[in-house]
Amino acid sequence: MNEYVLTTNQLSKKYQENMVLNKVSVKIKNGSIYGFIGQNGAGKSTLIRLITGLAYPSSGTFELFGENNEREIIEARKRIGTIIEGPALYPQMTAAENLEAHRLLKGIPGKACIEKTLRLVGLQNTEKKKVKNFSLGMKQRLGLAIALLGDPEFLILDEPINGLDPMGVVEIRELLKKLNREYGITILISSHILSELHLLATDFGIIHNGELLEQLSAKELHEKCQQYLHIKVDEPSKAATIIESHLSTQEFEVMPDGTIKLYASVNAPGKVSKILTGEGLVIEQFMPMGEDLETYFSNRIGGVQHGELIENRVV
Repeated sequence: MNEYVLTTNQLSKKYQENMVLNKVSVKIKNGSIYGFIGQNGAGKSTLIRLITGLAYPSSGTFELFGENNEREIIEARKRIGTIIEGPALYPQMTAAENLEAHRLLKGIPGKACIEKTLRLVGLQNTEKKKVKNFSLGMKQRLGLAIALLGDPEFLILDEPINGLDPMGVVEIRELLKKLNREYGITILISSHILSELHLLATDFGIIHNGELLEQLSAKELHEKCQQYLHIKVDEPSKAATIIESHLSTQEFEVMPDGTIKLYASVNAPGKVSKILTGEGLVIEQFMPMGEDLETYFSNRIGGVQHGELIENRVV
């Protein structure tokens, strides 16, 4: 089995004089949930369209399940499921009828997959209810069901939670986690809703103006955004000894300039300052620091541009 389900090498797409994707190289590990983050128009959807065959690259290459020539990639695409620009649904049909239509289009043998897939996404009891009467969350789950027909190994979802209410977002999130955890499906999910991807993804790619700025794991992201108490005292070495003995922690760093980053007791700054002053230290600087996720991503893309923010919706 390949370590990566998708790798791109300097992949670019140009429409007339507009370079919408510029030499993007991503690696998506088998079994991961890859959060592709960027503002609207950053290039997320363009990359997805190239991978799924809805557009052709201007330059660069990519491998899908380790395959890199055109014929092999076409065959490899049978192993992926997608939702791009909203699921294609027949409003006058039921959920089961929609799945049957897509089953026939995909050439999947047998009808057993329909009930199985409806049950997987929680739509097994919709019976004769027509899709036109579905809530937006139900429609999104039906779109996922269509993408899951044929038991794909790689799921590609373009803004799958746009417009959902908080409960609908939670339902989709938990379903995607289940698909990844219990069925081993690798997921690429593009979104500009940072807070939601943070709760879901194991790996991240940050794209801005068509360029990939950074790839990092959830662990690396947490470390970069870790909160700490910034402490500057007159005797740093003595402060380090006091912190270790009185707070029973080694979760701190003494920096080259003598300042201390204390990662423990962040929520108890009064206790920390009282201990330090009680031991005769003069506190020169004392403040909580560290970026939150929203600030980190905003800084990576150079701040807010043209009044457009990455949406940070907490659910």
